[in-house]
Amino acid sequence: MTDAPRPPGKIILLNGASSSGKSSLARAVQARIEEPFWHISIDHLRDSGVLPMARIRAGEFRWATMRDAFFEGFEQSLLAYVRCGNNLIVEHIMESRAWLLRLAGLLVGQDAFFVGLHCDLAELERREIARGDRRVGDARRDFHQIHSYCLYDLELDSAVPPEINAERLIAAWSSRAAPSAFQRLLAEAAPAA
Repeated sequence: MTDAPRPPGKIILLNGASSSGKSSLARAVQARIEEPFWHISIDHLRDSGVLPMARIRAGEFRWATMRDAFFEGFEQSLLAYVRCGNNLIVEHIMESRAWLLRLAGLLVGQDAFFVGLHCDLAELERREIARGDRRVGDARRDFHQIHSYCLYDLELDSAVPPEINAERLIAAWSSRAAPSAFQRLLAEAAPAA
């Protein structure tokens, strides 16, 4: 007797500046959405000890030489999880248009719902300082660039409580239609024939 093939999973991808509230929104969605979703992020990997952070901080390993492979590996793992039937809520910061196009190309053909989470700059900087675990200035850098080259399926404001944004996200996700933001983005980026 063989097991029936599992359908592929779905992805809700949250893009927002550092300290914009992606984790709070992801937890709120995960607690309310009708299907089981993993919540995954770069921070989860870093904080779990996957990376040799002590040796990176000590200067034994250079993060600059490891960084690109780490992020590309993270993105490739998303595709593997989804192909095995896992639903994902993913936090990511689209640092460049090239990163965005790489991820959109990787996930082409998958059920991916792209959400932009916006936050006022003053609030981002306040949160960044209050957290104490972020390099000061990252939020400002992100604020000025990461949304400028994106097309979204949904945009939210993190001034709204995460529980309300979660309800809005779930409602929009539940009524999503093709073409998705990633499909539109790839079509726009395709060279003219």
